[in-house]
Amino acid sequence: MQTPNSKPITPNSPIRCTWAGTDPLYIKYHDEEWGKPVYDDRTLFEFLILEGAQAGLSWITILRRRENYRRAFAHFDVQKVAAFNEQDVERLLNDAGIIRNKLKVNAAIINARLFIEIQKEFGSFSSYIWDYIPNQKPIENNILKMSDVPASTEISDRISKDMKKRGFKFFGTTICYAFMQATGMVNDHLMNCCAR
Repeated sequence: MQTPNSKPITPNSPIRCTWAGTDPLYIKYHDEEWGKPVYDDRTLFEFLILEGAQAGLSWITILRRRENYRRAFAHFDVQKVAAFNEQDVERLLNDAGIIRNKLKVNAAIINARLFIEIQKEFGSFSSYIWDYIPNQKPIENNILKMSDVPASTEISDRISKDMKKRGFKFFGTTICYAFMQATGMVNDHLMNCCAR
């Protein structure tokens, strides 16, 4: 059954990872962003916030609110988010355009401050996070079917463990691996996917 926003799948439709479904927003994200390497700190910070917000929810739920998150979180300017105060927390908790979860809102602000600490220590967050990946080039996983996609890996375990030790919230190994997929640290597109 199609939703009003879905496109029909025809025999000539390109083959995509099955999770992309038929929602145009999901298809656009799948084709243009997911699995593409990101080295820009602002975009990495955006995904850090969005992946944390997604915990326990579907990714499409967050994608549909992405523009609201951009507006609410100062277009993911890490310095501005790190300076958020109690009034900002109240504003965010009253913002129907985002997930109004106090733990997640507070985590975003805490994580912004810790993100800056990593930038100071390593020169950029990108340098820190990509240093976990051999040659700082995406890991190409040869995925044949969606059931072969891992929920976490030894690398996501290590990154998550270090970031938790630094105080990051909502960044367990499963969220970390989703972050790695979203930012192209790993390429988990199916081998026959048009976006590979």
